Amino acid sequence: MSHQQPAHGSGTPVRRAGVLHATGSWCARHFVVVIVLWIAALVALQAVQHAYGGDYSDNFAIPGTQSQDGLDVLEKHAPSAGGYSSQVVVHDADKPLSGLSSQMSTVVGSLQKLPDVLSAQNPLTAPSSTGGPDVGPLSADGRTAYITVRFSEQPSSLGSGYLDGVDSAVRPLRSAGAEVEYGGSLGELARPKANDRVSEAIGFGVAVLVLLIGFGSLLAALLPLITALICVVCGLGLLGLLAAATTFATVSPTLATMIGLGVGIDYALFLVTRHRQNLMDGRDPVAAAGAATATSGRAVLLSGCTVIIALCGLWVSGIGFIGKLGVAAAVTVVTAVLGALTLVPAMLGLTGRYIDRIHVRKPVAEVEPGPEPGAEPGPERGARPGREPTAERGPTTHGTWHRYAQRVERRPWWFLAAGVVVLAVLAFPVFFIQLGHIGDGADPKSFTDRRAYDLMSTAFGPGSNGPLTLVIDQSEVPQSDRSALESQAQQSLAKVPDAAFITPLTATQDGDVLTATAYSVAAPQDERTTSLVNHLSDDVLPAAVHGTAADTYVTGTTAAQVDFLDIVSSRLPLIIAVVVGLAFLVILAVFRGLLVAVKAALLNVLSIAASYGVVVAVFQWGWGGPALGVSGDVPIESYVPMMMFAIVFGLSMDYEIFLLTRIHEAWLATNDPRASVAHALEITARVITCAALIMVSVFAAFIISDNIVVKMLGLGLAVSVLIDATVVRLLLVPAVMTLLGRAAWWTPRWLDRVLPHLDAEGSGTAGGAKASGNT
Repeated sequence: MSHQQPAHGSGTPVRRAGVLHATGSWCARHFVVVIVLWIAALVALQAVQHAYGGDYSDNFAIPGTQSQDGLDVLEKHAPSAGGYSSQVVVHDADKPLSGLSSQMSTVVGSLQKLPDVLSAQNPLTAPSSTGGPDVGPLSADGRTAYITVRFSEQPSSLGSGYLDGVDSAVRPLRSAGAEVEYGGSLGELARPKANDRVSEAIGFGVAVLVLLIGFGSLLAALLPLITALICVVCGLGLLGLLAAATTFATVSPTLATMIGLGVGIDYALFLVTRHRQNLMDGRDPVAAAGAATATSGRAVLLSGCTVIIALCGLWVSGIGFIGKLGVAAAVTVVTAVLGALTLVPAMLGLTGRYIDRIHVRKPVAEVEPGPEPGAEPGPERGARPGREPTAERGPTTHGTWHRYAQRVERRPWWFLAAGVVVLAVLAFPVFFIQLGHIGDGADPKSFTDRRAYDLMSTAFGPGSNGPLTLVIDQSEVPQSDRSALESQAQQSLAKVPDAAFITPLTATQDGDVLTATAYSVAAPQDERTTSLVNHLSDDVLPAAVHGTAADTYVTGTTAAQVDFLDIVSSRLPLIIAVVVGLAFLVILAVFRGLLVAVKAALLNVLSIAASYGVVVAVFQWGWGGPALGVSGDVPIESYVPMMMFAIVFGLSMDYEIFLLTRIHEAWLATNDPRASVAHALEITARVITCAALIMVSVFAAFIISDNIVVKMLGLGLAVSVLIDATVVRLLLVPAVMTLLGRAAWWTPRWLDRVLPHLDAEGSGTAGGAKASGNT
């Protein structure tokens, strides 16, 4: 192994004015043109999106699953029994519903005439369950009933205007004094439209306060917020246009806004901080903006690419619904990166030297020592190695963060142990994670689907909210053997564990399919219901048709959710491996340090595990869930860990790359690994802390959303960023980098030759391989 000294003085590599430097300088010099173009793009995108943009819908199918195959069989042999079912729940606390038979008949007839309705069942004339628990459709006391309406499309995808027809159809019952609520996906359609403006306003307000306290300058505080907002609005316009070509989930705009605001503010803040330090060091505004774009802008570009790679890794799940959520978030990340590299320099050119004119206290940027007498920093050097605080250059004044870094250097094992213990304690609940689907019972009582859920649970048991349709396709079974098959299957369906009741098998009109309905003893989101679905599909039904050519399926909304859960659970490890592997390669290619890349991947995985643990404790264990507006303990939505991993891993690399970039700069200048860590921590701690607080506030503000999944994502992302910016960046990274020393930047020569050369600092030194120890 050999260590080559980095060049100093006359031997320092000449920095080239690359594309990013030229872009930043041009945008700062021609700020009017750039700002006008961005505003024009914003207006045009919004206009085109309102005219031609698509709608968001949760109408997704998972081809190849047994629940979807069962639904296809029903649609072929019994269209009126297939489709997507929802319940219209009717309740009268004063009198039996039998007194409203004429109104009920009118309502059922009106519902059957609505577009996309396959059938509607009158609960007063339908046979009730016998020989088991009361599962409806009419309760034993006659005061609660549900109309099962089957749709050809997912009701939640039919648009809010569809509700006008449903409300008109059920008006006779409401006029007669009965309570009418909508359950299932029809109830989801009737939920109040999500309004995230309050969350955005809270996040913006906290961001302004944090930036004012952290840096003192009003314009410097407002600039990242203004540019991030412009970029997010442009991104949402693009997303709306994409929604016209393909279907995105209803949560997509909220997710895109959440991620776009977070990274947009962060990226702009990184550039603004570097630019202001350049101004304080005597550069003119155009040169300062160009240098900031060439240095911090390059880190932003690499960070943005890492986030996008992580989000695109969601396609490894093989589920279009998940992959498109990643695309939705990536759209605003792309606009945030473009804005940071063009709009931010233009705004910096507009403000010129007046960026710190209005301030609440003495403005500060990076806490970095001033230049030594006689030092002549080059015009394009962001960190200027000639100003590095080294022992031979004499005493310099250092701030709190530098002194803190020195404490870490003296006792790295203690700080490493403290960080690992904190992460281990926070991550402990993840060993008990229960993935599932969040049912209507967790929604606010102001939602009609929640009220329908409660009425159904009280009258017919919790399992009535998630009936399972059992399908036996006997089309390949000879007519002479079908009677014996039905008898054998009926016997197999008796006394199934966790099944409250299973209706007798009935044949479709063509006689090729047998169907029955199973009700769980527990709510649809309960683990026992998940076990029941798997037991029926894997064991009970196959045994019921053993020795015949019949095929069996368990279908319905709850069964589809279980199939989705099984797919997500099985593919989550693959997504983790792909995302971690790609991020590892990016870090390795940029910084040419094998152990640095390994450290970055491992620490980010640990911080994500800790955030998972907090989410499990709050929502699944109920430690604070009621305070967040969540009714009862709920499982972790099946796709939330997958989304959190991709998003958090990508976002955490922002701080990782930003901090490592400054460590790398100092390492190239001094070849002193410990001093490099202290120097980098001192000049980045303020901006990373402020950026993290802003991102935490943006994410945490979405906890007030009525959507439980948005609450879950908001809390998980806020906690993960907080953990990453405190425990990881302030305890673990300095400790590990100190312990690794020079070895952190070692890369085998054969690997160095294979890897692409990416320049993180804009120095034109090909990633700093010359300062690495290569073997």
